[in-house]
Amino acid sequence: MKWIDMVLGWLDTRTNEGARMLARRSSRRGFLGKLSTVMVGASVLPLLPVSRAFGNEGLEEMGDPESCDYWRYCALGGFLCSCCGGSVTSCPPGAEASPITWVGTCRNPVDNKDYLISYNDCCGKATCQRCFCHRTERDKPVYFPSRSNDILWCFGTESHAYHCTVALVLGEA
Repeated sequence: MKWIDMVLGWLDTRTNEGARMLARRSSRRGFLGKLSTVMVGASVLPLLPVSRAFGNEGLEEMGDPESCDYWRYCALGGFLCSCCGGSVTSCPPGAEASPITWVGTCRNPVDNKDYLISYNDCCGKATCQRCFCHRTERDKPVYFPSRSNDILWCFGTESHAYHCTVALVLGEA
């Protein structure tokens, strides 16, 4: 048991020396300042941009993306980009996706699960005028604008001209 006392004594001495050295080189104000900086930085983290297409890797789907009955379009109001030179998830060339979106929750018939869908308007070109859909399943009235498909969402883009809409799967609801 003598060697345990020696190890504990050595550990106690080193810890004591380290704590005293840290106390000589720092202050409570400095510690509080650094702690508050970390807390403010952590609170800003949710405001950073997030990739909108992170939930659909490996998702099994069925149906025609150029049909209004496609499962992702349950709350879509507009022209389908899949009929206008783009796809379900990408704007056609010359159009730019609006960073402001509305969302819906749609049931995938393959796995019978609900998924959160982000509807992005593609802007910057004249309206496509092909494959118009107006589905309002689970749509909210205009007083809840983040879930309404009746608003032009071409804000934050160079041009406010609406062209078509894409439907991105964000993840399981």
